[in-house]
Amino acid sequence: QALAIRREINDRQGEEATLHNLVFTYYKLGQYADAERYGFATLEVLESLRTRLADADKITILDAQADAYQILQLTLVAQQKYNTALEISERGRTRAFVELLAQRLSPETAQQVTVKPPTLEQIQQIASQQNATLVEYSMIGDKFLYIWVIPPQGKIAFRSVELDSVEQSLSDLVQTSRTSMGVRGRASVGVVQKPGTQQKQKLQQLHELLIAPIAQLLPTNPEERIIFIPYQDLFLVPFPALQDNNNQYLVEQHTILTAPAIQILQLTHQQQLTADTAALVVGNPTMPSIGTPPVQLSSLPGAQREAIAIAKLLDTTALTGNQATKTIVIQKMANSRIIHLATHGLLDDFGFGIPGAVALAPTDNDNGLLSAGEILDLRLDTQLVVLSACDTGRGEISSDGVIGLSRSLILAGAPSVIVSLWLVPDAPTASLMIEFYRQLDQNQDKAQALRQAMLTTKQQHPNPRDWAAFTLIGES
Repeated sequence: QALAIRREINDRQGEEATLHNLVFTYYKLGQYADAERYGFATLEVLESLRTRLADADKITILDAQADAYQILQLTLVAQQKYNTALEISERGRTRAFVELLAQRLSPETAQQVTVKPPTLEQIQQIASQQNATLVEYSMIGDKFLYIWVIPPQGKIAFRSVELDSVEQSLSDLVQTSRTSMGVRGRASVGVVQKPGTQQKQKLQQLHELLIAPIAQLLPTNPEERIIFIPYQDLFLVPFPALQDNNNQYLVEQHTILTAPAIQILQLTHQQQLTADTAALVVGNPTMPSIGTPPVQLSSLPGAQREAIAIAKLLDTTALTGNQATKTIVIQKMANSRIIHLATHGLLDDFGFGIPGAVALAPTDNDNGLLSAGEILDLRLDTQLVVLSACDTGRGEISSDGVIGLSRSLILAGAPSVIVSLWLVPDAPTASLMIEFYRQLDQNQDKAQALRQAMLTTKQQHPNPRDWAAFTLIGES
C-alpha cells in the first residue's frame, strides 16, 4: 500500500526506501525470488535519481546506495545466481568514473553520457581482450567476501568467504597489515619496524582470505596476467606482497595489475597513444612549502639520482631543481609518451574537492603543487604515467573507487598509471624504478616489467615495505 501511494504521488525517494525495506523483509523471510524482484526495482529507481548529477554528487549518492547493490547480491547468491550477482557487483561500482571517462573518450559529446553497466557477455569479452584473468571482489558488509574469477577463455567461477569467523574485520586486517610493515615517508628518518612475525602473519592472513579460496583457479604460468578489481579498503592491499603458507609472495607466482572496475578496462583499452613523442622525467624539484606556518618539504636526493638514470634510459634529460616548475611540467605532460614524476606525493585536498597533489618547483606565480583537481582538467596523449612518490595510490575510498591522483590521471587520458600505496623509502624505490625501465626497454609489457623489477629489488631489500608499494592500474 505504501509503495502504491509513493508511486501515485511520484515520490521517487520514498518509493526507493519502501522497495528497499521490502527487499530486506523478503530476504529475511527466505523468499528470495520476491526479494530479487524488488531488488531490481530498487536499482531502477536509484539509478534514475543519479542521472544528470555532477561527478561529485554521483559519487556521494553511489556511496549512500551501496546497501541496495549488496543486498541484491546476497539475494542472488542465495539462489545460486552467481553470474547475475557479478553483473550487480559491477553495476554498483565506479558509475561516475565510467560515465566521465566515456564522455572524455567521445569529445563530440559535450553533455553527460549514460553508460549501461556491462553484461556477462561483455565482461567475458573484456577478459579476452585484456588476455588476463580478472578477479573481482565484493564485500557484503562485514559478513561475506564474494570473489569472481573471469579467465580470458572459459567459465566464470565464484567463491564466497564467510568473514564472521575472522578475528578482526577485513578492513581492520588491511590497516594492521600496513602498520605491521612499518611503512613511512620517502625521505623520512626515524624508527622503522623490522619485518617480524606480525608482518608475515598479517600478509598470510590476507592471502588466506583473498587468494587461497581462488588459488586453484589462477593461471599457473607466472607471466600470464591477473587483474585484481578490489572493493573499498581492498584498494589498499599490496597484492604482490601477500604470502602463502610456503612463504612465497604472490609476485613470485603471478604478474599483477589492478583496476577500479572491469568496465574501466574496456575504456582504458580505447585510450591509445597517437604520437610517439619524447618522455618527461622529473626528479627532486625545488620543494614547495606547505602548511601554516609554511614548512618546506624535504629534498629527495635519491629521486634526483633516479630521474637522471631513468632519463638516460629513455633518451631524454631529467627536469630537476628549479627547472621542474608546474608550468613547464604541465606543458610537457600534454604530449609525452611516458611521464615519470619522482617527488613528494601529498594526500591533502588543495581546494578542488579531490584529494592528492604532486610537489613541483614553486614560482612567483604558483605554489608548485599540481593537484588531482588540476590534473583532471588536462588532456594527456600518453602511454604511461609513473608517480614515483609517496601515497599516490591513496585518496578517498568510495564506491567509485579511489578518488585521487590515479583516477584524475586516467580521466585525463592515461591508460596506464603506476602509483604507490604507502610512503615509499627513497633508495629501494630508485633501484626498483630504474630496473622497471630497464625491463620495459627489453620489450616487456608494463606489468611484467614491474614484476621483474620487484623481484630484483626484493633480492637486495627483502622487506615488502621496500618493494611492494607500487601498483599498475589499467593497461599492461
